[in-house]
Amino acid sequence: MISTAYAMGQGGGAGQAGGIAGFLPIIILFAIFYFLLIRPQQKKAKDHRQMISDLKKGIRIVTSGGIYGTIISLDDTTIGLEIAEKVKIKISRGNVAAIISDAEAVQKEDKKKK
Repeated sequence: MISTAYAMGQGGGAGQAGGIAGFLPIIILFAIFYFLLIRPQQKKAKDHRQMISDLKKGIRIVTSGGIYGTIISLDDTTIGLEIAEKVKIKISRGNVAAIISDAEAVQKEDKKKK
């Protein structure tokens, strides 16, 4: 009986190669997650940081809460928005979801109206 157990315990060279082959699916899975999930999310965050740093007065934006407005003042952490005539609010810079139109387009529209 002891000799049978001893014979079963000897795997030869196949046991050593199985360790490396066992990690291969995990490595492939991590690579798939990186290229499909992690990398695009990092790119989107980088684009959002760039958009926030490029903000200036006169740009029309939409907030993450769905409020549309025109930037009237900028601070390091806050933005002053005019959402209607004589209605002004302050929001955090991080709450800017998208730029609707840039300052040059707004100035051209104002010149056309005059």
